[in-house]
Amino acid sequence: MTHHVVYVVGHMNPDTDSVCSAIVFAHLLNEWRKKGGLIQLDKEAVPAVQGDPNPETKFVLETFGFDVPEKLEDAEGKTLALVDFSEKSQAPKNIDKAEIVAIVDHHKIGDITTPNPILFVNMPVGCTGTVLKLLFDWTGVEITKELAGLMLASILSDTVIFKSATTTELDKKVAEELAKIAGIEDITKFGIEVKSKLSDVSGLSARDIIKRDFKDFDMAGKKVGIGQIELIDLDLIKDRVDEIYEEMKKMKEEGGYAGIFLMLTDIMKEGTELLVITDYPQVVEIAFGKKLEGKSVWLDGVMSRKKQVVPPLQKAFEQV
Repeated sequence: MTHHVVYVVGHMNPDTDSVCSAIVFAHLLNEWRKKGGLIQLDKEAVPAVQGDPNPETKFVLETFGFDVPEKLEDAEGKTLALVDFSEKSQAPKNIDKAEIVAIVDHHKIGDITTPNPILFVNMPVGCTGTVLKLLFDWTGVEITKELAGLMLASILSDTVIFKSATTTELDKKVAEELAKIAGIEDITKFGIEVKSKLSDVSGLSARDIIKRDFKDFDMAGKKVGIGQIELIDLDLIKDRVDEIYEEMKKMKEEGGYAGIFLMLTDIMKEGTELLVITDYPQVVEIAFGKKLEGKSVWLDGVMSRKKQVVPPLQKAFEQV
């Protein structure tokens, strides 16, 4: 059976954008298959995830009546369309033994390559959901109320209700159009409802908190891990910072990391407390102009890992 479908899958440690985009793009590919579009595949598209969705994503799926997609952990021999990533480090295992037919993303271009030309759409916007909405428009495919809800929630999640530095005017325009289709009158109110689901970390272990939205990067040949937790209020986690820090130390040793960085992002204050454990503490000052004293530094206005943390750290690690 597995060889007769195209699995549409997002990155490891799936967030709302990667899960919802898999569902939405699978729908779009199936519509194109029937009516013509940017590509016409001869197989049915099926959404998949690489792990359990977080509480925010589950809330979004339940709100708009979707099931959690099936799990895909091994890509060998399978046909895939990728959403929200193009890095091998964030792919299912054996990605080199899969056939990749499409990538839709909004991050820097990663190291996944293909032997044949594919549909590759990557835009410098705040969310893959924004790119997908444009693909519906370009190819004249109708957006249902439910799919509009998924894309809107993805945009609000990824742009942190338009507060992240990754937000573009296009994200805002697309979100307004989607809100009309989804029947959501107050976008900000809905955004806060979505984001508040991730603020409850009471039932999670320290490692679960760190790994909830965690990505590995290669920075000048050094392995660096960067996680992010977005909270309505940092007081929700302050009692657990020491415990989380100790767990970060263990993860660093176990995984052979040059550094692990955890962004504790305060959505309302619009800034990030950056917890740091690294062999190269000077990278913090090089990257952010602040000396690391103790376990963390406060970075005012920093909301986006992709735009405000990864690029300066990448440059800093190149200098040490």
